[in-house]
Amino acid sequence: MRRRISMLAGVAALGLTLAACGGGGETPAEDSNAQDASGNVGVFTWWADGSEKAGLDALVKVFGTDYPDVTFDNLAVAGGAGSQAKSVLAAQLKAGNPPDSFQAHAGAELQDYIDADQLEDLSSFYTDNDLTAQFPADLVDRLTVDGKIYSVPSNIHRANVVWANVEVLKKAGIDPEKPAEDLEGWFADMDKIKATGTIPLAVAGSWTQVQLFENILLASLGAEGYNGLWDGSTDWKGAEVTDAIKAYEKALSYTNTDRDSLSDWAPATQLVQDGAAAYNVMGDWAEAKFAQDGDKPGVDYVYFPTPGTEGVFDFLADSFTLPKGAPNPAGAKAWLTTIGSAEGQAAFNKVKGSIPANTTAKTDDFSEYQKSAIADFGQDTIVSSLAHGAAVPVAWLNDLSTAVSKFGGDKDIDTLQSSLGDIGEKFAK
Repeated sequence: MRRRISMLAGVAALGLTLAACGGGGETPAEDSNAQDASGNVGVFTWWADGSEKAGLDALVKVFGTDYPDVTFDNLAVAGGAGSQAKSVLAAQLKAGNPPDSFQAHAGAELQDYIDADQLEDLSSFYTDNDLTAQFPADLVDRLTVDGKIYSVPSNIHRANVVWANVEVLKKAGIDPEKPAEDLEGWFADMDKIKATGTIPLAVAGSWTQVQLFENILLASLGAEGYNGLWDGSTDWKGAEVTDAIKAYEKALSYTNTDRDSLSDWAPATQLVQDGAAAYNVMGDWAEAKFAQDGDKPGVDYVYFPTPGTEGVFDFLADSFTLPKGAPNPAGAKAWLTTIGSAEGQAAFNKVKGSIPANTTAKTDDFSEYQKSAIADFGQDTIVSSLAHGAAVPVAWLNDLSTAVSKFGGDKDIDTLQSSLGDIGEKFAK
């Protein structure tokens, strides 16, 4: 089945002051080869803590075996989805002070950097490493912009997943193995949970609320209507979007009152693990946290697509680039070689909770969830995540995030919808 992945090209932006982050010389990127790599390679990510850091560590271990003469410099900056890092990286790139490689989300986020001529073309790198034969053809197509490829995806994540505490559901009289089929049924289950005195739905601040909003949009509009929001074929000011915003307002009514004080995703997921909340809508990096903390699927927690989104895979991917002016382009290409390899992707994704973009990676020992995600990715309708940069460029996401955050306080449906409509008209093509 031909996969439908709505992507323009990888990656977002992150940041830190990047003085002397690489160890290369003056060799131009196009003349640099991974086999000649030495010195230090500075790699910028937001995988600074917890299960995400564990995934990075697993990848760095493979890199160290692949390239023992190259020293990995970890330039990680904390903040889920790169929320604390992107603006700083943008400034560093503009100032001509890039790292050797940086993490970002595959998709429309990268377009701003392509337009600014800040990234090297990796098309020949794909050819040299036979990546076009190892990655899904549609994925390569969507990574290609004007005949060129600018990033190497390290994984495939799913953003429309609900994680639920088994004991909390049973206490409320809800069968953990039979999730609601739509939002109406899910809200009815949350009413039951609320009656027990437990928080029905855990969420944090900033981007996690945008991710919840995108899930409600997807459940309310369906894949076609959701996709239409990004190309202008769905009217942001139409009645269907009004209904979706009302559903989002209701979803927020079930959430923890301290949501805006939780700066990242992990504390919200922890509420579910601790039994303080029933549900958390989160990407499948949460699977890695459950596993790292010793929780057992089916016993301690269950997972399922956000009600109303069964058969749809809300896609995002972490991807890596070679910025123009990288201090050590040969070292960067060595890093990208490990990123794209079957061995690197197997080691990284097993720990990260995601699934490999490289179809030759061995996944026999992956978790039950990951195997289900591999199957779903192969058969579901694929849409692009809003909160994680696959669907829209950075400027659009920033404006939309501001509007959604404001709504969390004032609950003004008309104002939010009007703002979203104006933003859509400004950016949609």
